[in-house]
Amino acid sequence: MPPERFSPDDPRQWLNRARSNLSRAKAKIPDTYLEDQCFDAQQAAEKAIKAVLLKKGVTFPYVHDLARLLTLLEQAGEEIPDVVRQAEDLTRYAVLTRYPGLTEPVTDAYYQAAVASAEAVVRWAEERIT
Repeated sequence: MPPERFSPDDPRQWLNRARSNLSRAKAKIPDTYLEDQCFDAQQAAEKAIKAVLLKKGVTFPYVHDLARLLTLLEQAGEEIPDVVRQAEDLTRYAVLTRYPGLTEPVTDAYYQAAVASAEAVVRWAEERIT
């Protein structure tokens, strides 16, 4: 059953969407590319970060660049732990890996690392919002 819905300006809604993307990233859906699963991992981290930005009252751009979003949080006084900062690497899954031929196929090791990174960001965001 889908989680409760909140208004779009409620950080809990963004966190719910992050959790939804994380669930899809972890699902190992048959007949899908790992690149697509990694895109969901990136989206989970992105939406979790945006949830924290929203909680802090920071206006954010609709971009996939996790480094840029984390910089906005830092500028708002939020300390970014190393494990969250490492999620900046997920940005590559937002565009490059979604199109054929722009990069090499994602290996299982990279997929596992992407999911672990997204999980860390979502947990971090949950601590700030719930």
